[in-house]
Amino acid sequence: MRIIMFDIDTLRPDHLGCYGYARDTSPVIDSIAADGLRFDNYYCPNAPCLPSRASLISGRYGIRTGVVGHGGTAADMRLQGTTRHFRDSVSDNGLFMQFRRAGMHTVSFSTFAERHSSWWFNAGFNECFNVGKCGNELAGEVTPHVLDWLKRKGDNDNWFMHVHYWDPHTPYRAPEEFGNPFKDVPLPDNWIDGKIFAEHLLHVGPHGANEINMWDDTHFDQYPRHPGAVRTMQDMRDFMDSYDCGVRYTDDNIGQVIGQLKEMGLYEDTAIIITSDHGENLGELGLYAEHGTADEPTCHIPMIIKWPGGPEGETAPGFHDNVDLAPTIQELLGTKFVGEYDYDGVSYAKTITQGKNCGKDHLVLTQCAHVCQRSVRFDNYLYLRTIHGGYHLFPKEQLFDVVNDPHQLHNLADERPDLCDKGARLILNWVDEQMKKSEFDIDPMWTVMREGGPEHARGMLESYIKRLEGTPRASQIPLLREMYPKG
Repeated sequence: MRIIMFDIDTLRPDHLGCYGYARDTSPVIDSIAADGLRFDNYYCPNAPCLPSRASLISGRYGIRTGVVGHGGTAADMRLQGTTRHFRDSVSDNGLFMQFRRAGMHTVSFSTFAERHSSWWFNAGFNECFNVGKCGNELAGEVTPHVLDWLKRKGDNDNWFMHVHYWDPHTPYRAPEEFGNPFKDVPLPDNWIDGKIFAEHLLHVGPHGANEINMWDDTHFDQYPRHPGAVRTMQDMRDFMDSYDCGVRYTDDNIGQVIGQLKEMGLYEDTAIIITSDHGENLGELGLYAEHGTADEPTCHIPMIIKWPGGPEGETAPGFHDNVDLAPTIQELLGTKFVGEYDYDGVSYAKTITQGKNCGKDHLVLTQCAHVCQRSVRFDNYLYLRTIHGGYHLFPKEQLFDVVNDPHQLHNLADERPDLCDKGARLILNWVDEQMKKSEFDIDPMWTVMREGGPEHARGMLESYIKRLEGTPRASQIPLLREMYPKG
């Protein structure tokens, strides 16, 4: 068997044609979805990049692995401790090791492990190709190596290939010669009108319209598509184009790989997995060009699986998150655990082979790199609870009907306290159950809080307040100090 996994950074499903987007951002991905199974309610349970892939690889939530942030103790996989023997359990039982245990030759084209000093990510690979730019490479620098490998080894049987593209990730950087295929194409869902944009210009917090560069409006000449700020409606439109260009540029590179498979006569019998680590805030909650919350735009991700003999052009029911992939692959390939190990995920192999509903009725999502938040996705709703807002002025509780209000414009928390109570109870019960399974007595979200708060917000309050002084946002400084008395 041959399997390719396209691991595309920062890819929002609602910016893909197969998920309903009207712009032509993803013709190749759309064609693969037509040949396979699309999951409409698939989520990243631990955002952003590092925590998400820790969950993906381990099949466990961050509350158990300890990886919930981008810095400090909570950016490292917890040591196994006294039960560790010659090898550790995560490396022996992780996602990519399942392909090895099934007798496949495994190869990865990714810089992720180096970018985040997360070398556990490479466990299970026979070959790891790193172009050496720590995530700053273009897809066009990766694809030639993928094509070369396929030409040399693709005819062999029993291999798994992991291809990682960063291009929809900030800074938006599709090459200049790519142009802008969306210049004259209207925004399909132009939800940011003049009134909403005026509110965005008054937003306090990093990665707002005035500070695309997190804490300031610095623009880097080497990234002409990535602005330091968006101050006009035209700026906002150009910003959206830049993100969509990153998606289409990635899709074009996937097209080259798919074209090579078809030329070699391998496409029909090759399984293809397309997914992402997280999405992106594109104006939602007042944030631009970041994946810094535990909300719908950040945590909702695509999952498309074309499996030989599996469903074609269908959608999978129920909620799923990325810890479900490891047990699914384990069941599909017939591999077994090594030693004492378990997954938090639930296999949906029977969805792929039999069309059975293997979904969950709710999912708990966590973000501790930019903010400290937990949310729960249930029914039509996302209930969001903020512990540390990363110097945004978020209320403690937010509730959104994300089916009918996907851009989270209307906080229903005051109108529906009953649903807030349900959301809070679901989170509390989930934490209790996870802590019962954990070998550790500390929720790593509280490790982040005790170490000074989210990595990307530590020590920035005073300098940010100075930036706000003398601006139309200065009136919000007292509230900012009230919400963050410890800085």
